[in-house]
Amino acid sequence: MIILMKKNNDVLSDVLDPSGLEISQLEKILELMSHKNIDFSDLYLESTESESWFLEDNRVKEGAHQIQRGIGVRAISGTQTGFAFSNDMALGTIEQCARHAREIISTGATRQVSLTKNLGATNFYNDDSPITSLQDKEKLRLIKNLNARIRGADPRVKDVKINLSGQHSNILVAHSIDGIFKDSRPLVRLNVTVVVESDGRKETASYGGGARSTYDFFSQDNFAETIADEALRQATVALKSRNTPAGEMTVVLGAGWPGILLHEAIGHGLEADFNRKGTSVFSNLVGEKIANEECTVVDDGTLMHRRGSLNIDDEGIRSECTTLINKGRLSSFMQDRQNAILMNQKLTGNGRRQSYAHRPMPRMTNTYMLPGSRSPEEIIKSVKKGLYAVSFGGGQVDITNGKFVFSASEAYLIENGKITAPVRGATLIGDGATVLKNVSMVGNDLKLDSGVGTCGKSGQSVPVGVGQPTLKINRLTVGGTQA
Repeated sequence: MIILMKKNNDVLSDVLDPSGLEISQLEKILELMSHKNIDFSDLYLESTESESWFLEDNRVKEGAHQIQRGIGVRAISGTQTGFAFSNDMALGTIEQCARHAREIISTGATRQVSLTKNLGATNFYNDDSPITSLQDKEKLRLIKNLNARIRGADPRVKDVKINLSGQHSNILVAHSIDGIFKDSRPLVRLNVTVVVESDGRKETASYGGGARSTYDFFSQDNFAETIADEALRQATVALKSRNTPAGEMTVVLGAGWPGILLHEAIGHGLEADFNRKGTSVFSNLVGEKIANEECTVVDDGTLMHRRGSLNIDDEGIRSECTTLINKGRLSSFMQDRQNAILMNQKLTGNGRRQSYAHRPMPRMTNTYMLPGSRSPEEIIKSVKKGLYAVSFGGGQVDITNGKFVFSASEAYLIENGKITAPVRGATLIGDGATVLKNVSMVGNDLKLDSGVGTCGKSGQSVPVGVGQPTLKINRLTVGGTQA
């Protein structure tokens, strides 16, 4: 929930207890960081409560609970950033941080700040805390029941690992120009890993799901059971897999989670900081055709309850749906405040940070490709010989040029227009710009991931969403498995 605080002396302890800060005090702190040579300054106050439960070897081995509170203060002048943070919420400490941030980039007389601007509110998730939405004994019952379900379904199961986690963050952004905003952000995740063994061969598979919601999310449509069943299915399929042939071939990417390749190999290259600095392969290509005309890619932070969605970004800007690639042509980049000013571009609500102790930067929210006109069956039928990659595990990406190596955790051969044998050890090798040019068919079956994405950049991690329809890539190098 977003709330603009009116100019008064209301105490902010409802968001960041026990800080007890008042609006007038925030104005004074911002004034300490304000000068004619400073473009803007802001404060980011955070209070996050989180927990996790871990089951392995038929018993709950770990349970953790923590609370994190702190403030980050920032002053911006052109490309210069003064930043300081503290987990001490005392007024004197915050004022000291503000002076440090300002002195990094500017000296001189301060100017007055008045936090009075009025902006509307939007809600893409409820503000209820997952931590208190379910009693601890019910959380334990949930993961124990899933463990029993998996073990009872197949005698080949050798081990089950289950992690259940919840988080609730209250944040407040006070900006020297735009005012004060609050948001209350829930986040839950369930991840299941299954180890199976047959005839001396062991295989492992993982599956998970999550959302900006309470733990009730996992009871909807029996989603928790679906997660457990899918992890087991992937593990048993892997038992039947054979070695992957290597070489350049046609690759079909399945709908949903394979959008992680789109996120990593292409999405990062469309973040504003890389393009302002000219280090992205997509720099200076706005308006140019970079993909098949059926390819339209968006970053959308406004999807209800999605893992990457935000009511406001971490700079107080409302989330929106930004078209990055429009019918094959590069349309725009994802912006935070600093880069938008330097590039003279509109804000897109993509200023994100891991916590109060980190500076915001342009980051993705939910990034996905819109559906095309082809059915998945038509796409598969068009391939004489190739690879069908359904899910991905680990990978490596050079963000500046989009070069990647991704491991497929579930993949199949395509032979004469039909999906045949499952294969193991398949790796996809290429670069995002070339992949876009080699996309020849886009499916009509857009699917978003199940809610497990976490994006890393410059040492920071934030929750994200990915998605895509089925895609046909005419040529892609596939690394195989030695016999």
